[in-house]
Amino acid sequence: MKIYYNPKCSKCRIALEKIGDVEKIEYLKTPPTKEELKKILNKLKMKAVEIVRKKEAAFDKFKGKDFSNEEWIKILVENPILIQRPIIVKGDKAVIGRTEEKLQEIMKD
Repeated sequence: MKIYYNPKCSKCRIALEKIGDVEKIEYLKTPPTKEELKKILNKLKMKAVEIVRKKEAAFDKFKGKDFSNEEWIKILVENPILIQRPIIVKGDKAVIGRTEEKLQEIMKD
């Protein structure tokens, strides 16, 4: 199991406590590559725009513009602060572990 997280995020710290020993990736220090992000999105069964943190200040320059999925992937790779967190990957599945329900979902498989 792998977690993409930000140690300053309370939701990430809670997720780490709940899931225990996992591979930890501080995604702001080590952002996913374009290919890695595509694989994560595929496991999440989501489009790139669905994992954008729209309340983040960095989002303002993209607000109101229409981007393709490929363009959003490029934006997220270049601006990892915009990626929802924590993302937990286990095998061929992934969740955005912001809720207890999502954490349970990934841990039960």
